[in-house]
Amino acid sequence: MLLALDVAILPPRVVVNRAIELSAALPAADSQGLRLDDDRVPHITLTQQFVEAHEIDDVLAKISATIRNYDTLHLNVTGPGRGRSSVWMSIAPAPELVELHRELMDALRPFERREGTTAAFAEGDARSGDVTWVAGFRRTSSYAAFSPHTTLGPSSRLPAVEPIAFDASRMAACHLGRFCTCRRVLRRWELRRA
Repeated sequence: MLLALDVAILPPRVVVNRAIELSAALPAADSQGLRLDDDRVPHITLTQQFVEAHEIDDVLAKISATIRNYDTLHLNVTGPGRGRSSVWMSIAPAPELVELHRELMDALRPFERREGTTAAFAEGDARSGDVTWVAGFRRTSSYAAFSPHTTLGPSSRLPAVEPIAFDASRMAACHLGRFCTCRRVLRRWELRRA
């Protein structure tokens, strides 16, 4: 059995609250039922991939080993951004954030599986686009294509996102749900240089 996994930065409460407010304010006609909340955790994705459920302890151990030399990240929300159908809070690609992304992508490559289905998502609830996104993350959204952000939801218009400087020290490995939301936290870490 496969799991759809997201390794992510969990922003501090001030950023989480703003993301939830902005998500709630998106046009209802566009939302497709997605609203961020404490069950659909606002986050900054570092990696997404399908992994074997029976290998999850090894995956989590590899994440722990990879992040042990990282400390609190100093990050900035720079304004709104847009994908094909969703909008987000853009995060400046700070060098330490990009380096952490690259190291995790490299470290987790041996565990990556491409043949995921909707069954790999929390409660088996995913769209075909969610499966395609996770399966293609390495090819389309990583390394040079890495664009850090916090997704707010589907929308035809950009929200008013003000700049916010913040420190991020919490990370998590999450089981993904519909819309590639973080639905279940499998493990949390504090970034504290050893």
